[in-house]
Amino acid sequence: MIYLSEEQEMIRDMIRKLASDKLAPRIDEIDESDEFPWDFVDILGENGLLRLLLPEDYSGINANTKTLSMVMEEMSTLCLPAAVIIMATSVVQFIIRSRGNDEQKNRFFSTMSKLNKMGAIAITEPDNGSNAANMKTKAVLDDDTYILNGSKCFITNGGVADYYIIFARTGPDKGAKGLSCFVVEKETPGFSIGKKEKKMGMRGSPMAELIFDNAMVPKANLLGNEGDGWRILMEEGNLMRIWGTATIGLGVAQCALDHAVNYSKERVQFNQPIAYFQSIQFKLADMAIKIETARSLIYRVADMLDRGEKNFKMIEALSSMAKCYSTDIAMQITTEAVQVFGGYGYMKDYPVERLMRDAKGGQIADGTNDIQRMIVARYILS
Repeated sequence: MIYLSEEQEMIRDMIRKLASDKLAPRIDEIDESDEFPWDFVDILGENGLLRLLLPEDYSGINANTKTLSMVMEEMSTLCLPAAVIIMATSVVQFIIRSRGNDEQKNRFFSTMSKLNKMGAIAITEPDNGSNAANMKTKAVLDDDTYILNGSKCFITNGGVADYYIIFARTGPDKGAKGLSCFVVEKETPGFSIGKKEKKMGMRGSPMAELIFDNAMVPKANLLGNEGDGWRILMEEGNLMRIWGTATIGLGVAQCALDHAVNYSKERVQFNQPIAYFQSIQFKLADMAIKIETARSLIYRVADMLDRGEKNFKMIEALSSMAKCYSTDIAMQITTEAVQVFGGYGYMKDYPVERLMRDAKGGQIADGTNDIQRMIVARYILS
């Protein structure tokens, strides 16, 4: 049991009711059509879930890591497309809140506080995925404007977001030292949306190519100083990994277990529910053990971050452990849930095949799990 404050419990209960009543009933339809659920944006906005990380002066609640992790876990368990909208939008708010100056915070947050604005973060490029330090998108300063050229790919919320956090190369330095971080608005001249990907899972959450063809980004949209991009990505990326991909994996796994438990009680074979068979009980028990382990790790790191833990290397390693473990067990648990359902689990009429497709993306997104294991190994061998 994770300790939640009274306010956090109220938020959790609100999300459960909201998702169950208004969002979850549309999941199968969204998975089939792969259309972005614009009605979700209005619902989430009306309930303050697109402003979680805004300061209270801007109609937000200045959510900490634990609160956002709880929100993401609950929403991922009940309605993954809505959770992804919250995650991608919160990323933008979080980086501006952490790295923006007062003028930037006021300019962007004032709009976000009044309108249902969405966000996205753009790192991956066609030739650079895991090797993010080698990204090639360039930003050249011309008077008070940066001219951006290049492209990004596989960008979650691409094409629907209003604000994009973009990492681009600004200086002659190669590798990580030459990267800077910008806020790019959707109406920016020279910025356009390219190919929308057709994904195996996480349907209804658009993933698209971003194209910068002499895109004109105001100098005032640079976060921090030139060359700060890699530091921003590394330091803030640890936190985003906890309440982003890790909690999404946890929520998907929990959803699969819930369905498997309910089905095992209803499905009768050999004159009794299959839940009475030890082989099924052991599967369910192993699933529950893995979920509780992932949950404990995620909230342990969230608590450390909220208490101001300063050991960056340890936080980086624990964040990688949480992301890697929770998304790996999501794949394992959804696969086992399909097995519990038997032949029905392989059919689209039942939810677990969708969950299995959704789970796979978590092992690849936000730094592949191979990269996460490298980070962990580097830490324990240092």
